[in-house]
Amino acid sequence: MAGGGALTDWISLGVLASRVPRDAVDDAVAATGKQARRRGGKLPPHVVVYLVMALALFSDEDYEEVAERLTGALRSWGSWDERWEPPTKGAVTQARQRLGAEPVAELFTQVAEPVAGMETEGAFLGPWRLMSIDGTELDVPDTPANRAAFGSGSREAPYPRARLVTVCECASRAPVLAAMGPSASKGSGEQSLARTLWPRLEEGWLLLADRMFYGWPDWCAAADSGADLLWRVKDNVRLPYLELLPDGSYRSVLVRTSVEGRRRDALIEAARLGQDLDPALARHVRVIEYEVPGSGEDALIALATTITDHRAAPAGILAEAYHRRWEHETSNAQVKTVLRGPGKILRSGRPDMIEQETWGYLLTSWAISALICDAAAAAWIDPGRVSFTRAVRIVRRAAGPAFPPSAG
Repeated sequence: MAGGGALTDWISLGVLASRVPRDAVDDAVAATGKQARRRGGKLPPHVVVYLVMALALFSDEDYEEVAERLTGALRSWGSWDERWEPPTKGAVTQARQRLGAEPVAELFTQVAEPVAGMETEGAFLGPWRLMSIDGTELDVPDTPANRAAFGSGSREAPYPRARLVTVCECASRAPVLAAMGPSASKGSGEQSLARTLWPRLEEGWLLLADRMFYGWPDWCAAADSGADLLWRVKDNVRLPYLELLPDGSYRSVLVRTSVEGRRRDALIEAARLGQDLDPALARHVRVIEYEVPGSGEDALIALATTITDHRAAPAGILAEAYHRRWEHETSNAQVKTVLRGPGKILRSGRPDMIEQETWGYLLTSWAISALICDAAAAAWIDPGRVSFTRAVRIVRRAAGPAFPPSAG
């Protein structure tokens, strides 16, 4: 990499360690009430948190081997008490169960944030940071506890599955928000999980979403967060044509589904006249419609956006930006294919440990994405040109898992 040194140089400088610092780990442990009950334990909570991340990084290796790698890393950074001994498989299992999932989830909430700078290629559309939301599924071991929590699988999917919905930064592909639940449960579909994330969206984001996420209450909840939206809408969503705009988009209005007849007509007419609307009943939107020949998409793509000023973001630019949503597929693959391994299942036999393990994967994916973004910025290149697979291989070859906390 020209200009900013090799990727290996960035790793050796401890960039990953700075992304998940010991102070943040301790704060997450304390916030969830998981502090060590006695001093001198072989696996204090902060060590177990790093071990969970190391298990995600070295998914092909057993507990003892990962523990040995982590021990070497902590010793090299002065964070290993010589009274401790590398733990056995049984000790690691017990330590993970004592820790639980809550501290790792809290740590992700604390540290995972967008990492692209203003100079990062493709990170922004004008003042808006491009973000996307999507879901995926993870196979989990077929144990009685996992079957009870996640379902029994099927002929097409023989293993129980956990469903994961994430909000990612498009440019860096770093996950910054996440929610998970059982794939087989009606209450944990992608829309249901996404509803837990809407309040956590941020002003200044432009959130891209596929049509499966659209619904009147979902649109309102996401827009009320302060973020702007650019969502593909379902074919059956009624989008009244109010006014053609110079860029080819048109003004429209979304009306609450339960409002029909004259009340609906009155709201549409008020929107046509540019009047203020009761946000509980209707919302002003702008619509961009276009076709992508030969793409395999349906004939017409209809995008609704909260950016109603066509001068701030012309239709062509928004249509092009929407297709950055496909970066999310790459983000999912970073967890499912690169870190976990293609076709492999998670390693935990209990639902709470599946949750902990998944948060560990998300933390590790976020940290490596942040590393790549830093290195790409130093070299003045698009982060998408830096291979996540290669970055993972370099981190794995480095001494230990490259997640060393500060001494103390």
